[in-house]
Amino acid sequence: MITLTDKGAEKVREFLAGQTAPVSTAGLRVGVRGGGCSGFQYALAFDEQRDGDTVFEDKGIRLLVDSPSLAYVKGSVIDFVDELQGAGFKVENPNVIAACGCGSSFRVADEEQVSAV
Repeated sequence: MITLTDKGAEKVREFLAGQTAPVSTAGLRVGVRGGGCSGFQYALAFDEQRDGDTVFEDKGIRLLVDSPSLAYVKGSVIDFVDELQGAGFKVENPNVIAACGCGSSFRVADEEQVSAV
């Protein structure tokens, strides 16, 4: 399961209100892609549900996760922070074993260990 903090949910609602996608199939896509100095980067985007997605709902918001990303983001909490370095979504991920200094990329235990979580 993936969840949102109250502030994270508030910001997602604000952004979704400005999108043209149908509310019944739109949501926040939470995924990972290869890259960064630690191996993976988060990919957050407003999108429509696709075949094969796992869909979570929290605080009335749909969270869409593609199958390859699910093992890497399972159990994550998404927040919105406004700090000196800037404002944006922040993912608290229990699967991360190391992150780069700037926090934009991360590394997880090997895939077999992540799948067992």
